[in-house]
Amino acid sequence: HDWFSDVLTGGLILGLCISYAPQHYRIISKGSSEGFSPWFLLLGSTSSASGMLNIIVMQQAIIRCCHVYSALDCLETVAGVIQVGMQWLLFSVILVLYIIYFPPHLKYVTLDILSHDSQPPERVKTNLKSDNWRLSIILSWIVFIHLAFCTFVTFVLILDSPADPSGSVRPQLRLWATFLGVSSAVLAALQYAPQIVHTYRLKLVGALSVPMMMIQTPGGFIMAASIMIRPGTNWTTWIMFLVAAIMQGILLTLCICWKVRQRRLHIDDFGHPLGTEFPT
Repeated sequence: HDWFSDVLTGGLILGLCISYAPQHYRIISKGSSEGFSPWFLLLGSTSSASGMLNIIVMQQAIIRCCHVYSALDCLETVAGVIQVGMQWLLFSVILVLYIIYFPPHLKYVTLDILSHDSQPPERVKTNLKSDNWRLSIILSWIVFIHLAFCTFVTFVLILDSPADPSGSVRPQLRLWATFLGVSSAVLAALQYAPQIVHTYRLKLVGALSVPMMMIQTPGGFIMAASIMIRPGTNWTTWIMFLVAAIMQGILLTLCICWKVRQRRLHIDDFGHPLGTEFPT
């Protein structure tokens, strides 16, 4: 038993749940997901899904042998898979909450109807979906299709490859795992770019959770190290977490700057004067 690795992995799984809780709670309690870039959620969901499938491929021989172990030994053996799978699940929940709590006043195009007298224009909501809402729906479908396709290919390749007693990964599986790992790292690097640009232009924190990022930024480096020391993994398995931690640190710094600006301007995270509610 590698107790150091087990304690580290257990702590990281618990830390993941704790770190995502403020973000999930913030969206639900505010009743709004305003401030998120749909591209950020698309890239993050596909990146974490690729990372999860990568470690499943890399450790598939170990997973297949799980039935010969005790329940505790099996849990210890697949702890790395659980760790990365939890990362995917908790991030995907943000995407689901983003769609559920998308601000109603931003879902449809509104028109200003000019009156014939001196009255101010009347704002009328149409049945035409706004560009951002339509984009969010399309990207959500892309996330689902990507997950379904990559999962299908992964399990077809695994089931078509007999287990190797030595625990080594067959060439075709290693090639697929490398594709998943590299694409996961590239998507993770690109993931934060649209959110950083969106937050920079918005000049508001919005529904982003600063406490979550304060926990996850250093946690990302620790998670990369934890995956690195796991048997049956290589750089394609942990590079995603290292890249994501660096990019998340940049976003966190930007949000802290906007927090300071908001306090100076006496506005909340959504740009409304303190003491007022944002529209629903």
